[in-house]
Amino acid sequence: MTVNGADDVLIVHGGTPLEGEIRVRGAKNLVPKAMVAALLGSGPSRLRNVPDIRDVRVVRGLLQLHGVTVRPGEEPGELLLDPTHVESANVADIDAHAGSSRIPILFCGPLLHRLGHAFIPGLGGCDIGGRPIDFHFDVLRQFGATIEKRADGQYLEAPQRLRGTKIRLPYPSVGTTEQVLLTAVLAEGVTVLSNAAVEPEIEDLICVLQKMGAIIAMDTDRTIRITGVDSLGGYNHQALPDRLEAASWASAALATEGNIYVRGAQQRSMMTFLNTYRKVGGAFEIDDKGIRFWHPGGRLKSIALETDVHPGFQTDWQQPLVVALTQATGLSIVHETVYESRLGFTSALNQMGAHIQLYRECLGGSDCRFGQRNFLHSAVVSGPTKLEGADLVIPDLRGGFSYLIAALAAQGTSRVHGIDLINRGYENFMEKLTELGAKVELPGKALG
Repeated sequence: MTVNGADDVLIVHGGTPLEGEIRVRGAKNLVPKAMVAALLGSGPSRLRNVPDIRDVRVVRGLLQLHGVTVRPGEEPGELLLDPTHVESANVADIDAHAGSSRIPILFCGPLLHRLGHAFIPGLGGCDIGGRPIDFHFDVLRQFGATIEKRADGQYLEAPQRLRGTKIRLPYPSVGTTEQVLLTAVLAEGVTVLSNAAVEPEIEDLICVLQKMGAIIAMDTDRTIRITGVDSLGGYNHQALPDRLEAASWASAALATEGNIYVRGAQQRSMMTFLNTYRKVGGAFEIDDKGIRFWHPGGRLKSIALETDVHPGFQTDWQQPLVVALTQATGLSIVHETVYESRLGFTSALNQMGAHIQLYRECLGGSDCRFGQRNFLHSAVVSGPTKLEGADLVIPDLRGGFSYLIAALAAQGTSRVHGIDLINRGYENFMEKLTELGAKVELPGKALG
């Protein structure tokens, strides 16, 4: 990644425990998708608990390009979306607004229903491993869409009304499950999706679509059945809180020996994380407004950890927690089974003084797509180790926040480059850092 200008660098003076209260709003992995769902309605929708993050701004711009009126509501974090006058958008404008986001792929189904065609530019996203969009296009073809590859992207058409189909995913992909849901709800007939993702954000998207008039049933064996309807209305919905951001702050409390109350965090969607947090030696206390996370003193304990799709330990929880594991006594084993390149961020932690060794073998018992495929997807973390400040370049969203945690836990000063990437998924993270007493500053401008 190229190091950007001074405004994209954060100077972190580490060694200070993070203490205080912050708030998490709606989930990054739900809110932009719920905004796309508004395209399917014949009337306006109201979405609450919306975070001010880049992905939301990208989708807002793309919706407006397609004629959707998007404006703030009366309460903070509220958006009103009116899709009454959906229209085609200029190809160059779509490309410019999409930037590095992968969200535009989810516009396909709704636009095919509303306009009969759609255009998708080349897609970006975090470099954490293969997330092929082929799944999406294969699914859309099964619904009856035709797809033409062009120099500037993919052009899709629906010569007639899309039709329900039977789909079995080779892997419970969140993005492809979302694609099926957003396409199937207005398709003719019944769609049966097997081996679907069942993350809390998927359930919340289903709640949004059901409020709009969709008929969707979730079976216990990862099967989702969608009966297409002729039309959908708007919705009024409060997005579930971001469990991934909440866990990131929890890991920051542990790594810095701090105490953070995360207002908005909910136990139900974080139960697997909370169990692991307790095994490591972290403490937490739950009330009806949020969860307090803290380091209770004494030694942290090493653990064996495997990531998995929900209800397993989420891959997005892994990177922030690994920083805390560098301070645990003994050998911790981490087996990443979701993204093959997600452990690449550990090389920078080693430069700071951590002892982390990567392996191509599966160091765990869970089924893994990466066995015998030469990916460094298992790690052994030896601790505790003293971390020292360093120059760091953020590789991806969760890895970036993990570098921030490491810099905060380290002795000395770090320069963290590429912090703008963190804005994709963490609302007002700079302000939250100062509220928690972090000693950070932008070059030439002290923040805390």
